[in-house]
Amino acid sequence: MKGGAQGGTTMRMIGLDLGGKKICFCEVRNGKVVRRGTVRSLEQLVDVLGPNTPKARVLYEACREGWHVDDKLLSWGHEPWMLDTTRAKQVGIGAHGKKTDRIDAETLARVLEQNRAPRAHVLSPERRRLRDQVNIRRTLVQMRAQLATTIRGIFREQGIKIGACPPDYLMDKVREAQIEPWLRNLLDPLLRTLCTTNEQLAQAEVVLEQLCAKEPAITVLATIKGVSLVVAASFVSVIDEAGRFKNAHQVEAYLGLVPLEDSSGGKRKLGSITKQGNSYLRTLLVQAAWTIVRTASPDDPLRVWAESVAARRGKRIAVVALSRRLAGIMWAMWRDGTVYEPGALGKAQARGLRVQAQSANFRANALSAAARKLAQRRAPHSTEVSALG
Repeated sequence: MKGGAQGGTTMRMIGLDLGGKKICFCEVRNGKVVRRGTVRSLEQLVDVLGPNTPKARVLYEACREGWHVDDKLLSWGHEPWMLDTTRAKQVGIGAHGKKTDRIDAETLARVLEQNRAPRAHVLSPERRRLRDQVNIRRTLVQMRAQLATTIRGIFREQGIKIGACPPDYLMDKVREAQIEPWLRNLLDPLLRTLCTTNEQLAQAEVVLEQLCAKEPAITVLATIKGVSLVVAASFVSVIDEAGRFKNAHQVEAYLGLVPLEDSSGGKRKLGSITKQGNSYLRTLLVQAAWTIVRTASPDDPLRVWAESVAARRGKRIAVVALSRRLAGIMWAMWRDGTVYEPGALGKAQARGLRVQAQSANFRANALSAAARKLAQRRAPHSTEVSALG
């Protein structure tokens, strides 16, 4: 019996189309619609999916409120299924140019009953918090960069040069500059906002470090040159569970780092990377790859490999290729619990032997070095507005 049974009764199959202003639902049994409707909020579905209703399997597309919906349905005693949106068209959503909330809800219900729903991964609560904190830090960094750019632009309009410095030290440069009172008053709102942003960013960094301290995998990943706390934290928050991937290629494809392929007629044609998945993590991995190419030891195998690719394909392609390889290595390190060991990279070793091969001293030294690297992360520099005189 499709969908399984609960106490001798067929499990209900329900599709939800989650919208910003309304939620459409549709229940299907034996290929026929038995119930449908529209409500304004999830709480108004209590008569359909509340705690006292027969157990149901509920399919909905992954979205911002998807995790909240998952938690709520579980608390009500149902079985939530989050649809992988990258495969929504494959299951018939929007087929034949017909796409409305009512049709989508029915399509989801039918796909669920036919057991054709590709399920998306739901992050654990701990990893959701970690991802949220990473995103908060990212937003504050972007805000600070925009403020710094605007302030520098106004100075350039007046022919005043501000020396190069990180955004969190810009306040000192402004204080040292000889500027007219009217210009100081003009910049005052931006400077005050910059000070506040620096303070909030410092607090966000502290919270992020506290969350990362609870994740041993982050310190392990940080043993790689170029992998900072933010890169490692983002990787852990997106991947969530190393064991849910069978191999490194699946991880690389999940992050959109594998090339597009259009092969036919016996010819294989590869294009640019797919850019699927989390764009921020992909950007961070590319930045980490650039760091490895520029600053890693000349005999580091990752840098040597990237340079060999660059000689044939160019540096930009080599860096993207290195970011793909880096993602696979980070996943394997997390899966096996091993630290980065340049001497062992590239050797064909069995998984068990590889773990055993790392001596306790080597592992301890690598983790200690990673901990020092993370501890040396400079907190944002802040200067009081009153110091501007």
